Amino acid sequence: MASDGQRFRHLNYSNLRTFFLLLLLAVLGIGGWLAWAIWSPITPGGQKFVLLRPGYSTRRIAAELKSSGVIRNANAFILWHYLHRKRSLKAGEYLFEKRANALDVHDRLARGDIYVHTVVIPEGFTMFDVAKAIQDAGLGTSQEFLQVATSDTALIADIAPEAKTLEGYLFPNTYEFTRTQNMEEMAAAMVKQFRQVAREIGLSSDAQKTVTMASIIEKETAIPDERPLVASVYYNRLANNIALQADPSVIYGELLQGAYGGALHHEDLQFHSTYNTYLHSGLPPGPIGNPGRSSLEAALHPATTSYSYFVSDGNGHHNFAHSLEEHNRNVAVLRRVTQGR
Repeated sequence: MASDGQRFRHLNYSNLRTFFLLLLLAVLGIGGWLAWAIWSPITPGGQKFVLLRPGYSTRRIAAELKSSGVIRNANAFILWHYLHRKRSLKAGEYLFEKRANALDVHDRLARGDIYVHTVVIPEGFTMFDVAKAIQDAGLGTSQEFLQVATSDTALIADIAPEAKTLEGYLFPNTYEFTRTQNMEEMAAAMVKQFRQVAREIGLSSDAQKTVTMASIIEKETAIPDERPLVASVYYNRLANNIALQADPSVIYGELLQGAYGGALHHEDLQFHSTYNTYLHSGLPPGPIGNPGRSSLEAALHPATTSYSYFVSDGNGHHNFAHSLEEHNRNVAVLRRVTQGR
């Protein structure tokens, strides 16, 4: 017969073997679960945008990814991250649309492979147009941007101390913004681009009059070669104390008051606004849009002419005139061209 000691040792060995077997099964189970949660890929249902704001914890990031259907298990993602703590996860907006596993997702966040919104600002856009472009890109509301554009003039205080808005200094360009950037940062990026171009073309620190003139030139013609000629007309009119009579400035005055109906009519020329250059001599009180480099250069370096008038030729260009009589003949030509269509 086996002694009590032998039976005890056999029982302990059996229990120990069972324990290790259960432990092995648990390890295998956890390992299988982890492998499934980490390596098994997911195909998002369409485009999934996930916004991870600065300051989010790893747990919050994992929860956002899980709720968006990008990863299988938040705890597995957290565990994997803690095993790779040397790689921090970057804040930003991410687009998930391709089949990927949690490792792929973790790598993207560690690289900071964020989604950017492209915002195209053409030459001549007003701050209202810029605000709409920001909104159309999904970066916020137009009103949020206009709030900054009409109040954050500290951005240009050194170059345009009398400016009431950022109009004229939101430089036309193609920008790439993220949803973690605020409106102040977007406006600052546009002003920074303006400053860079201003330095390159030699625009002085007191820029407001030049930028105002450039904004009118920008609105009057899309032909770069004509811009110095248009500039000469307006500078000649200023020198001779003749009202500029620039239609785009009247339109801008109506835009500011929400009165522009989409077309300029004869009665609009009597519209009460300091931007109405038919009623008020000299330059308007500020830019009427955001000019590009070519118009800024034309305002800095106008052509030397004796022109005082110009009018469209009906084919995308303009006819220039020294006298009112010559101008009236050009207007008659334009009428014949437009009536013949």
